[in-house]
Amino acid sequence: MAVKIYKPKTPGQRHRTSYTFEEITKDRPERSLLVTGKKTAGRNALGRVTVRHRGGGSKRQIRVVDFLRNKAGIPAKVSAIEYDPNRTARLALLVYADGEKRYILAPLGVKVGDVLVSGAQAEIKPGNNLPLANIPVGTTIHAIELQPGKGAQIGRSAGSSAQLLAKEGKYAHVRMPSGEVRLVLQECSASIGQVGNVDHSNVKLGKAGRARHMGLRPEVRGTAMSPRDHPHGGGEGRTSIGMPGPKTPWGKPTLGYKTRTNKRTDKMIIRHRSKAKRR
Repeated sequence: MAVKIYKPKTPGQRHRTSYTFEEITKDRPERSLLVTGKKTAGRNALGRVTVRHRGGGSKRQIRVVDFLRNKAGIPAKVSAIEYDPNRTARLALLVYADGEKRYILAPLGVKVGDVLVSGAQAEIKPGNNLPLANIPVGTTIHAIELQPGKGAQIGRSAGSSAQLLAKEGKYAHVRMPSGEVRLVLQECSASIGQVGNVDHSNVKLGKAGRARHMGLRPEVRGTAMSPRDHPHGGGEGRTSIGMPGPKTPWGKPTLGYKTRTNKRTDKMIIRHRSKAKRR
């Protein structure tokens, strides 16, 4: 796909870019795969804000996406490429030989009419889903499971891809999109290829209204607040934060402060993403 650039007839169009939607082949979603979702506006069951800067936005319906790909050996034909307002990737509507319809993440290069298969005996081509044990070393993959049968958890956003680096014992070495190298059980499955809509990172909203349509509310700098509202607030005029490091509104360190506490899975990480970026 390509990125559409606008002539600046209004101030809001001066820096705006958007999708061309040239890969979309169907306007209406499959009704049997729609679920009505409830907006929370960042609030929990008690009505308290637990995630800030969320609320409003256009109405959306949730598309049920098949992250399990558990119809092994049954060929499925791609009948449409659709837009999903809930994610950055596009969706491919599969119609299986037994008549069942399912959505999957649309991989780069997959077109209407292609036939996709999941299972250990599937061919190595974009869109097919196989266990890591049956995928050749060096293959680009996405939609990777971390636990067998749980469904894809890694590499699901637009343009994401990982690489199968090696196989050792019952584990495979997978380089994640962040650069982290991690051990994943070879029983876990993954889809071949890269997630489509690779130009998503080049799209600029251009104006605040587009962010509001997405359900994002305004953010305010801590230095613009009063001392009672934020640790960075207060002072005469425009001042620095006035402390050893940046803090959250609740006084906790932020911006580079390590918060990983899951020591149980530390042994599964061969190279951390922070070290990978330094190289």
